Amino acid sequence: EEKEFNPAMPEILRIKSITQIHALMGMETAGHPLVSVFTHTPEMVQAYSRIKVVADFYSISLKQGISGAFTYGRSAYDFEDGTLVFTAPDQVVAAPESPEGHSEQEGWTLIFHPDLIRRHPLGAAISTYSFFDYEVNEALHVSDKEKGILLGLIRTIEDEIRQNMDRHTQTLIVSNIQLLLNYCARYYDRQFYTRSDLSHDVVIRFQEMLSGYFQDRDQLELGLPSVKYCAERLHLSPNYLSDLLKKETGRTAQDHIHAFVIDRAKTRLLNTNETVSEIAFDLGFDYSQHFSRLFKTRTGMSPTTYRRNN
Repeated sequence: EEKEFNPAMPEILRIKSITQIHALMGMETAGHPLVSVFTHTPEMVQAYSRIKVVADFYSISLKQGISGAFTYGRSAYDFEDGTLVFTAPDQVVAAPESPEGHSEQEGWTLIFHPDLIRRHPLGAAISTYSFFDYEVNEALHVSDKEKGILLGLIRTIEDEIRQNMDRHTQTLIVSNIQLLLNYCARYYDRQFYTRSDLSHDVVIRFQEMLSGYFQDRDQLELGLPSVKYCAERLHLSPNYLSDLLKKETGRTAQDHIHAFVIDRAKTRLLNTNETVSEIAFDLGFDYSQHFSRLFKTRTGMSPTTYRRNN
């Protein structure tokens, strides 16, 4: 049973509608039942600090004019001026405890319900915007020029919400949301590129972690390492790790794991008399046919054929 909301207490609050969040924040009635844009105020930030929220909608927030560390879960992060945070439905978001003397004058939030985009191509494409599943410390940092472009789109969406709705309104709103997301995807690509030294370091640590996993024979107890396991060991979200590796190496985290395992399998096939089943189980596969299927997918031939031809 959900408790009655009390802004003074750090409760977990379920927000089910745009109308509900407008009422909770003391804002005027929402102009559209499925989408809203609002500007952050110091009063809003203070009133809802330390509140954990689970919402039924997507949100994109620009944190502007922020200084100092913000606490999310057990970790604290320094938010730079001009930080974009993305959340998807059913994610638990811990609103930051407002630092002493903090004020936020220019930040904004766009929220939209999945029903808004369900019949639009964006409804099927929304899952491709993987940054909705990044952790807070993997947020997007935008330049002044980039902030200006995004603000222009936000104002267009806001104008569409405020005017009388016609048969074009929803299409124009959703099209502008998709355009905004496409710009954010471009800016994330830029961020990966400009932080190439950090990205390269992650690639090295990822490869070292994989090597250590098999050297310690963790696969015998835990099976093949999953992307989630690897990401947690590197203190990253699975999507962020895969996207970073894709930008840096052209291959996702799952691709790297499979390539690593197949490379070890090739060595075993050509340098031991072990059966295919023995190699499969020793590499962490529960079933030898799963190993054989992956091997053929990656190399174009079965393990037995590879051994015979080489």
